[in-house]
Amino acid sequence: MRRQDFGELNAFMVVAEERNFTRAAAKLGTSQSTLSQTIRRLETRLGLRLLTRTTRSVAPTEAGERLLETLQPAFENIDSKLAALTKLRDKPAGAVRINATEHVAETVLWPTLKRLLPDYPDVQIEIIGESALTDIVADRYDAGVRLGELVDKDMIAVRIGPQLRMVAVASPSYFARKPQPRTPNDLAEHECINLRLSTLGGLYAWEFEQDGRELRVRVKGPLAFSNGAMIVAAALDGFGIAYVTNDYADPFIADGRLISVLRDWSPPFAGYHLYYPSRRQLSPAFALVVEALRYRS
Repeated sequence: MRRQDFGELNAFMVVAEERNFTRAAAKLGTSQSTLSQTIRRLETRLGLRLLTRTTRSVAPTEAGERLLETLQPAFENIDSKLAALTKLRDKPAGAVRINATEHVAETVLWPTLKRLLPDYPDVQIEIIGESALTDIVADRYDAGVRLGELVDKDMIAVRIGPQLRMVAVASPSYFARKPQPRTPNDLAEHECINLRLSTLGGLYAWEFEQDGRELRVRVKGPLAFSNGAMIVAAALDGFGIAYVTNDYADPFIADGRLISVLRDWSPPFAGYHLYYPSRRQLSPAFALVVEALRYRS
């Protein structure tokens, strides 16, 4: 196999995974026209159509799917072998890609990593902020960060933060107009700020629990956001009751800008976890990051 064949095969794999020439070109650091020519050259050499192109999307053909199934594990194996070579260096080196929400990146990942990186100048960290659940294997991330209860059982999960709880909060100005709810059912009489779920697209039904009794409440209100920070901002401005994890609200509860209610209905649950495939061979750079982020109470 010629050396240029590896470049063509890698280009095809990225396009097939991204299902979009523009995103794939950006990921590969090349132009869309150059990438299109590379794919045509590969298809011509193989005598097969590998991708079906429309004006809106790109999808692998049957032949493309079979080639992709061969390439993904092969390139993953090459990546792991190359990463393992960094063990021969005096200090860990290499790139680590992590998928996490922007909130977690700002409040959990960055405070730790900014202390780590000055001592390891050859380690590169890339953090991609997304609120939707992502297939970290298909998208070629080294790890993701999610709440412990959302991590798949076939993944290794490393706790990187304390337990969390959901808190219902509103501003003093809002409660000057409305009485504080005593039970979740009282929320029917209130203006509530909804969370739009990025993955499923629906509105989050507020989950409560007390003495083993679970309750899900679908609330109503004039506002809905897909971002926790915006929900808190709306609550601070007096637009209604928000229901968020306590790490969003605690600073504002502490300074009196938000009032917490229904606390007896919100037990703690597993906090943020870094997760990655159980079959993954840890590179020195990735192992360094995992240990730095590991939560120690």
